[in-house]
Order: sequence, then C-alpha cells, then structure tokens
Amino acid sequence: MSADETHLDSLVVVVLGASGDLACKKTFPALYELHRHGLLSKQFHVIGYARSPLDDEQLRSKVRDTLPSGSRTEDFLDWLSYVQGQYDEAEGYKRLLKKVEKFEEESGCERCGRLFYLALPPSVYPDVCTQLKPCTVENDRRWCRLVIEKPFGRNLESSEELADTLGKLYPESQLYRIDHYLGKEIVQNLSVLRFGNTFMSAMWNRHLINNVQITFKEPFGTEGRGGYFDEFGIVRDIIQNHLLQVLALVAMEPPVSTSGDDVRDEKVKVLRCLEPVKPEDCVLGQYDGYRDDPTVPDDSKCPTFASCAFKIHNERWEGVPFILKAGKALNERKAEVRIQFNDSKSSVFDYHLPRNELVMRIQPDEGIWMKTNVKEPGLSTSIVQSELDLSYVDRYNGLSIPDAYERLLLDAITGNQQFFVRRDELRAAWKCVDDLLEKIDGGELIPILYPQGSRGPPEADHLAERYGFVRYSDYTWKPTDVGRKESVGFVAHLDGTTSGLNDEAPSNSASAQGDRTQVAHSQL
Repeated sequence: MSADETHLDSLVVVVLGASGDLACKKTFPALYELHRHGLLSKQFHVIGYARSPLDDEQLRSKVRDTLPSGSRTEDFLDWLSYVQGQYDEAEGYKRLLKKVEKFEEESGCERCGRLFYLALPPSVYPDVCTQLKPCTVENDRRWCRLVIEKPFGRNLESSEELADTLGKLYPESQLYRIDHYLGKEIVQNLSVLRFGNTFMSAMWNRHLINNVQITFKEPFGTEGRGGYFDEFGIVRDIIQNHLLQVLALVAMEPPVSTSGDDVRDEKVKVLRCLEPVKPEDCVLGQYDGYRDDPTVPDDSKCPTFASCAFKIHNERWEGVPFILKAGKALNERKAEVRIQFNDSKSSVFDYHLPRNELVMRIQPDEGIWMKTNVKEPGLSTSIVQSELDLSYVDRYNGLSIPDAYERLLLDAITGNQQFFVRRDELRAAWKCVDDLLEKIDGGELIPILYPQGSRGPPEADHLAERYGFVRYSDYTWKPTDVGRKESVGFVAHLDGTTSGLNDEAPSNSASAQGDRTQVAHSQL
C-alpha cells in the first residue's frame, strides 16, 4: 500500500496525551514508521496536545529520544508541533482547531483526513470527546475519526455508560476502539489460516478438537505500576479484552466477507454464545511479593494470575473448553493459541500416541506449527513427535514485522474497522466476566499465592487437566538458525514405553543401538 492508496491529499493526526508514555513509546514511533515506509499522505502534519507546558521543540526532543537517529527522523519531526491545553476546557481545543484548519488551508488539498488518537485514561474520555466535537465535523471532502485506547470501563455497567456518552457524540463509524493484540501478526493471520486452507476448515470443530488454550505469560511483575494495576487486575487487563478477542477470532463462523462489520458480526455471535464463566471454573493467583510494592494496599486481593475455562454453546463448539490463562511474574514471556486434538482412534499401534496440536505463537518468535507423530529417522522404528513448522524468523528471514500499533493506525487512516472493537462486541465480552469480577471486587474470591518465576498456581494445571488438556512436558519447540532447528520430543517405542528425545531409550529399543538421529522438520 502506498500513500496514494489512502485516497487522501492531506492528513492531520492529533495525539491527545502527547507527553505521556503511551504516546511517546508507541503512537509517535508507529507514525514515524508509517512515514518512513511512505504510507502517510504526501501532505501530513502531527499535532501533540496535552496539559504539560511544552513548546514544539521540547516535544520534538522528547519524541526524538524514542526514534532512530537520521535524516528520516528529522524529516518526520519537522511535521510535528504542539498545542498546550486542558482536557476539560474549550480554549485549548479552539487553538487546536485553528492550527488544524491552518494546515489544511495551506496544503490546498481537496481531500482531507483528521485522525484523533486518545492516548489518555478513560476517565477523561467524556470531557475530551465533548470538547473535541467542533474539531470532528465531517463533510464531503473530509473525514474525522477517533482512536480510543482501552480499558473501556471497569465492568459492564461502566462500559455501557461510557459507550452511551460517546454514542451521543459520534456515530460508530467514527469510533475506533483499539486493542493492540488485534494488530499482532499471528492474530491477523488467524482468519487466513482458518478459512484459506481446506484441511484447516474441515478439522475446526468439536468432532476433532478436544480443547483450546489461549495463554498470555509475562516474566515480570507490575514494576512500579502496582497502584494502577491493582485497580483493574489481570481479568480486566488481559482476559476481558485481549484474550476474549483472540477467542472470538478462533471460534467465529466464516464471515460473509472481510469487511469490518461482517467480521465483527461473527465475533459478536460467538461471544453471545459464551456462557459467563463460573468461579468454580477459575483459578486466581497473586505472585509472592506483589504487595511489597508501596503503591499496592497491604491487604490487596487483586489477582495477578487467572485461568478460566469458558464454554461455547453452539453446534461447532459444544463440549470443547476454551481455557484462557494470563499471568504476571511467571517463568517465561509467551502468548499463544494451542489447539489440542482428540486422541488417535487408530488400532494400528498397541500403545498410546501423543495428541496432535496446532500451536500459533503470537509472541515472541512468531510461528505456527502442527505437532505430529512420525517415525524416528534412521534404523529406529520408534515414533517421535515432531512438527510441520512455519517459523516466521526462518521462512521470512530479513522481513520486518510491523508493530501492532503501526498496523492499526494505518487501518484507522484507511477506514478499515475489521480489527477494532465494536460496541456490541464490547458488551458481549463484558457479560462473559461481569459476575466473576463482581465476586473478585467483593472479596469473595481469594487469589492463591504463587512464587515468582513459576508457572503459576498448580491448581491451574489441575483445572486444565479436569477439562481434558494433556501436557507433554518432554516436548519443546525451539526455533534456531535459518534452515536448522532443534527439537526435544516425545518418543513411543515398540515395547510400549515412552521417553523424551533427550532421555535414555529402553535398552531393547532400536534407538538404543546407535547414535540418536536428529528429528527432521518439515516446512509448512
């Protein structure tokens, strides 16, 4: 896509909350990357708006620190300016509108776009959106759009109140509720993987799939943000938005088209089929040391870990649990979708084979692989677990994967709402967790203490086992150098015993009679 394909002669991007961390670390760098790739209009201007007493050069200096040095950066910064003003007073917005209109007039362009990015806490959204209204008047030659950051409320009631306020000011077509997980490469690949491959479509149902796990893990705690996190907790912060959005893309029916409303129609349908999660189907945890943060109350019961088993009541998924797990201060950084298939019903082998799994690694080391059972190479007749593997770093070596904010900002500029959250989606997602959150906030559910650097409370593994998940701890996917991989896998020997690929094989097995042959990998 080029700047010509945005169908604009001029573009003004206004970043509200311009002096904050989100704007400086995510919004401005994403806009810079779009500029560097020639994806912004030929005539563009970026205006920062905040309460901080800055001038143009001070904002440029602040943003410069987050960008690579070079002439392209300086060229981008030349188009950056600043307006200081309060969020709840009209005077600042009048100065902002005057600057926007001056740029559009001087550009002499016929087709104009105004994008307002609210890098702000939701508590100021009503005031900001009300004051912004005179800046967002559309006509035949100009569109205006608002990008709104999560969280969208604290529960169903507050979310609906916020939606009502914004809905009275702006039509849904102007509102772009951003969830940056929807901009991640693997998440955007889900629909293509499902609906663009015949064999995937055929096996995507309860007859072949045993369970689905959607996991988000961070190896660090709140790191000084404990006071902010304690107001929300892991269920609001991760599960209600990021993971339920991924669930909807995994579980939805085929949309009529890839248009924003057609895709979101199907996401809403499947979210409405979700049974609200029950306390007995959840494990909540809090890492040891969370309350040592001076910004966290000494008696806080805020969960930093949650594992919840959701049930979808429709023809495709009845009886298939969707286990959503998220946590901080765990043993690794990882986000993935893991689809585990039913046991093999083949009677050819007289021992139990591991289940097939389709794994979509969202971060880090983006990749998609299918765990399969194959014969171990060489003279051995053992069966090993290997994978059909699409590792992005190998297959697309040298290709830079865009940041999620970069991709979603481009979608907002081009008017593609497919990967933004619609109001009815938001309502359906809150309904799935609202009762649970009420019990957490009321102190009825006490989180289990777990050590930092662990996998979380052991009870979470018991919950997954109760819903049919089988964990194969001997198997690890390891992307390495281009064209070469290493694997630690599961081996089934002819005498019915099993071992990991790095374990000693039974002495009477064929693999014990010589050097072990490395498992071959097929490219998906």
